[in-house]
Amino acid sequence: MLFYCSRHGESVFNAERRVQGQLDIPLSKNGQQQSKALASVLSSEPLDVIVASPLRRAIETAEVIATELHLSLKIDPRLAEINAGIFQGLKWDEIEIRHPNEAARWKSGDPDFMIPKGESRRTLMLRGQAAFEAIRADGHTHVAVIAHGGLLAATFKSLLKIPSSLNPFVFQNGAISRLEWSSTIRLLTLNEQHHLQKAKVDSERTGDL
Repeated sequence: MLFYCSRHGESVFNAERRVQGQLDIPLSKNGQQQSKALASVLSSEPLDVIVASPLRRAIETAEVIATELHLSLKIDPRLAEINAGIFQGLKWDEIEIRHPNEAARWKSGDPDFMIPKGESRRTLMLRGQAAFEAIRADGHTHVAVIAHGGLLAATFKSLLKIPSSLNPFVFQNGAISRLEWSSTIRLLTLNEQHHLQKAKVDSERTGDL
């Protein structure tokens, strides 16, 4: 089975460098263009279905692909971004001023640090893996998963058995990462961006929340 995993197109909060977590933020104009470029490159792949996070920025991205490819779109709440609690809606310099202790705990990479009024990276890892296991159990062979940077990073760590204290992945808006899951799990590609460069859209903004 082959997963084509993509972080949603750039959102308005991505453009403003704000933490969004589970806030329901729409795509920016650049994000809309990224979604079109993503749909264009995926149109040449033998996809069976698209599965997306329930958050608006992911759904808007996935709907562009579903329309272009004439595929059904499924929503899995487990693919939502981490609940970033008290960080949501703030820029990182604001977080470090208002919540310095919590900001330091988050940046330490502690997988069990639970953001106040939010959740931990370990919780995210568990629900992300559960979502991917459910998708695999549906019996599809080629699936596009449209989700979030934090969710994908946590899920890849869990599936690939990377120590929970490490955080090696950063996902670009609209980029594609391919994960093969047969008898074993292999990461085939990470952050493919040629389709974005060809379409001349910005893919440089990062962040996992």
